[in-house]
Amino acid sequence: MPLADLHQRLVVAMLALAVVTFVVLRFLSAPFGRHVREGWGPTIPNRVGWVAMEAPASLAFAAFYLRGAHRFDAAPLALALLWQVHYVHRAFVFPFRVRTDGKRMPLLVAALAFAFNVFNAWLNATWVSSLAPLDAEWLLDPRFALGVVVFAWGMSVNVRSDRALIALRAPGETGYRIPRGPLFRLVSAPNYAGEIVEWLGFALAAWSPAGLAFAVYTAANLVPRALDTHRWYHERFADYPAERKAIVPFVL
Repeated sequence: MPLADLHQRLVVAMLALAVVTFVVLRFLSAPFGRHVREGWGPTIPNRVGWVAMEAPASLAFAAFYLRGAHRFDAAPLALALLWQVHYVHRAFVFPFRVRTDGKRMPLLVAALAFAFNVFNAWLNATWVSSLAPLDAEWLLDPRFALGVVVFAWGMSVNVRSDRALIALRAPGETGYRIPRGPLFRLVSAPNYAGEIVEWLGFALAAWSPAGLAFAVYTAANLVPRALDTHRWYHERFADYPAERKAIVPFVL
């Protein structure tokens, strides 16, 4: 089967997976972080799990990208840099900043995320370095410029929100508090909102069906997570701000 045809079919598969993921997660909270619970098999330390499941998104992407005929072209290199900026931070910086000592996650969660990230890395790296009809002039296209701005803004929101959540705990603490500050004034999960925005920006910058499918999947995965987190805060804290929404200001 030609590579372009295979890629197109797998983009459709990613969109179908997004639908299934959204439906499942509306009825079942993914069992990690504040929603961790027993009954999901063997567990591993949180930090080990984070690195194991996020590292393939960086390393496998690099491996697949370097196989492409356009790997040294300017536009693909710029898009690969955007991808790596996010995932190097997510895989090799964030897990060592979060205060997660003593916490664990199911091995199953890490394994499923590992598999998805390898699949997603192939899908997007193959588009960027092998299939995308993008030459150096694409770097001057308004769609690329706007996509980079949207990506950068979304990542800024994502990273700053994570930093604020990490700062809620003093070293050695394991409990939870109500997050405050401008990023949390309107929604309970600005970190998730920022990540969705990031990948919408990447899809625009790459003008990519694979990027769009990943952005849709990200929303399908994180919107239910945000709703669960929002409900969890209300159940745990009687004084939780009633005016906050879960992930979309004033709407959801």
